[in-house]
Amino acid sequence: MEKTEKTKSKTREYVESLIIAAIIAFFVRSFFIQAFKIPSSSMEPTLLVGDHLLVNRLTYVMKIPFTDIVFLNLGSPKRGDVIVFRYPVDASKDFIKRVIATEGDTVEIKDKAIHINGKTIKDPWGYYSDDSIMPGYLSPKDNLGPIVVPKDSYFAMGDNRDKSLDSRFWGFVKREHLVGKALILYFSWDGKSSNIIHYIRWARIGRLIR
Repeated sequence: MEKTEKTKSKTREYVESLIIAAIIAFFVRSFFIQAFKIPSSSMEPTLLVGDHLLVNRLTYVMKIPFTDIVFLNLGSPKRGDVIVFRYPVDASKDFIKRVIATEGDTVEIKDKAIHINGKTIKDPWGYYSDDSIMPGYLSPKDNLGPIVVPKDSYFAMGDNRDKSLDSRFWGFVKREHLVGKALILYFSWDGKSSNIIHYIRWARIGRLIR
């Protein structure tokens, strides 16, 4: 009888520990830190396919879990911030891009050069792999606008400018769609490598995202 009670007690301890761990993970995931994996080349060379990063969910907004209802504003994205957000076309997906313009800014792209409020901006993040210029009537990739960023919205682009589906194509990121700011790389792997030693990109681990 005593042995059975001890077994039940241990089982109960394990179950309680698992429940507590699950609750802690839930709150951490909902309010503080979220893991994110890079699935495409749209942010190269800053972020590579196979990069795993942590996102700070407390940078901009605090939301009711499992909703996009903001109950506390904590800050606003600035130009150059790398943000994770709900994809406006499909809210079940998270996207990662860089903020190029914020509310009230007038954005215009002329032959790939980005102009904000009538001035060409310095663009140290932009990477261009295609020298050809596409006219605006065919695609907004190289020529766009001018357009004005609405209130509580952001114009975001991938660093790999010629291979990114971003605000040029689907519009603005709304504040309520923000998830957080990309913080740090905690793991990176190269799925194309045939050498297991080079499978992990060791040099990228621990790198801050800027």
